[in-house]
Amino acid sequence: MARFTTSDGLSLHFEDEGRGAPVLCLAGLTRNSADFSFVLPHLAGYRVIRPDYRGRGQSDHAPDFMSYNILREAQDAIELLDHLGLARVTLIGTSRGGLIAMALAHAHPARLAAVVLNDIGPVVDPKGLERIMDYVGREPALPDLDAAASALAHVHADAFPGVPLQRWRQQAGFMFHEKPEGGLGLRYDARLRDALLGQAGAGPAPDLWLMFEALGDIPLAAIRGANSDLLTAQTLAAMQARHPGMIATTVPDRGHVPFLDEPQALTVIHRLLEQMK
Repeated sequence: MARFTTSDGLSLHFEDEGRGAPVLCLAGLTRNSADFSFVLPHLAGYRVIRPDYRGRGQSDHAPDFMSYNILREAQDAIELLDHLGLARVTLIGTSRGGLIAMALAHAHPARLAAVVLNDIGPVVDPKGLERIMDYVGREPALPDLDAAASALAHVHADAFPGVPLQRWRQQAGFMFHEKPEGGLGLRYDARLRDALLGQAGAGPAPDLWLMFEALGDIPLAAIRGANSDLLTAQTLAAMQARHPGMIATTVPDRGHVPFLDEPQALTVIHRLLEQMK
């Protein structure tokens, strides 16, 4: 466990484990470094760096919640690489982490040796966004983590059939903490919701296809959950057409997002990593 200070004065937490070629793991919107716990045992032989974004996990909350944006979080990633003295990394980006990867490809392509996009692309399905906005920034009305595990299993029963309750209990622990006074707290700054609402009203969104095309000269893999409500099969096919060298797979019985320890996910991750040797 380690920390570094960003150029705007925030102390951000990161995990830095293993030896070998560096792999930077960037989590989803409300998630944190623990979200890569399932894939971590499968990355032996690599140096795996897992930061908590500003306002998430064990990192400082920002005084200005509007700094919870992809461009600032991309800058934080560059500052972390500079802090560690790393010129280039392979980046595994889950959901928002993949959007950050595209922003980095556009602004700092030389820092990326290769990229894995986990259930994200240049078109984000509105159904998935609506589901995310339904929960982001809101503490669940549940008494403890066991109840949260049961709730996750119920809510995701269709998109993630067959996932055992113990896996959902682990996931619940990554997402929430039990408060001393009872109930569950978020492992991120609830003002993230305010940031999303503020950014939505700030004008047209950036052209994500333009940022995706910046990955054109970078070895790329894309993983899609077969039941994803954020990355459609049509978008994945369009990504493949624009980046013919992209390694792509669809993980059955997974929605948004695959855990990354599924055989299909591991196959493409290791194929890409092998290309880097």
